[in-house]
Formats: sequence, C-alpha cells, structure tokens
Amino acid sequence: MSATATLHLMVGLPGVGKTTVARGLEDTARAVRLTPDEWMIPLFGDPEADGKRDILEGRLLWTAHQVLRAGASVVVDFGCWVAAERWAVRAIAEHADAQFEMHVVDLPDAERRARAAGRWESDPETTFDLQESDHERALAVFEPPSADELGDGPLASPPRGFSSWLMWAAHRWPSLPDLSEQRR
Repeated sequence: MSATATLHLMVGLPGVGKTTVARGLEDTARAVRLTPDEWMIPLFGDPEADGKRDILEGRLLWTAHQVLRAGASVVVDFGCWVAAERWAVRAIAEHADAQFEMHVVDLPDAERRARAAGRWESDPETTFDLQESDHERALAVFEPPSADELGDGPLASPPRGFSSWLMWAAHRWPSLPDLSEQRR
C-alpha cells in the first residue's frame, strides 16, 4: 500500500458545496470519489428509497476500504452529519492503514438553501428537491465536528454495546461487513 493513500471525508449540510469540493479533490488527490447522490436517482429514482441509501452507503464504504487497501485514495462524499458516523469512517481508514482527512464545508444557512434550490432548478436530474422540512431535519440532526474529531488524537470510544467502531459501522450501514473480522 502507498503511504499516501488517504480517505477524504466530506462533511456538511445539503447545498454547501461538498460535491464541488469532492470533485476538486478527486482530481488533485487522484482519488476515487464516492457520492451516493449520484447513485440514488439512477438506481432508485429517489434520494432515500425506503432505506436503500443506507444499504448503498455501506457498499460504498466497503468499496472505499478496498480502494484504500489497494493503495489509492478515496473521497467519501456522504455529508456525515453526526460524530459517530465520522469516527466510524475514520476507523475504516485506519483499518486500511490509510491516512484520514476531514473536509468540513459550511455556508450561511440562507445561502446554503438558495444553492440547493438553484441546483434543483438548473439540474433536477442530478439532485433532489429539498423541502423546508428536509432542511429543518438536517439542521436538527447535524452535529458540527468537535475539536477532538478535527485533531489527530486517538479515536473516541465506540458507542455503548459495540466493542469497536468497525462493529458500529456494520450496524449503522447494514451492507457493510464488520471489517474487524477481515485481515488488514
């Protein structure tokens, strides 16, 4: 594996420009970009599709792990609104002996909402029609990354009932196998 294999994780709310930044990283870091939004509509015609998004994200994370193990970098463009998801993705990178970089993208709320609406108006085949309730739900769930997450310190302890972040990740994303059971 190359010492430069890196998992780049995009973090932010809808409409902040995560995918734009991810596309730039794809080029500059010569990385494989995994953006579930680009898969959901072609596969299911719906951004959530009755839980299929979690299934898709699990397979994309498994793919990210495989790409990292092969020595290449990857951009995971999920948003990862909660700390537990971000810790789990970092654990996946560490399990693959790769580096981890979190890229937090933020905008003022009015600008973010306007960008999301503009994207829907100009290119509805590649995005989702976000309603006011969608924006409010995202704001209610989003946990800005803490200083601990942004630092280079050790992983936080996994949630109660899980012996590792990899086990938690397999629970959170049902199609992701428990990578701790696989060789490094």
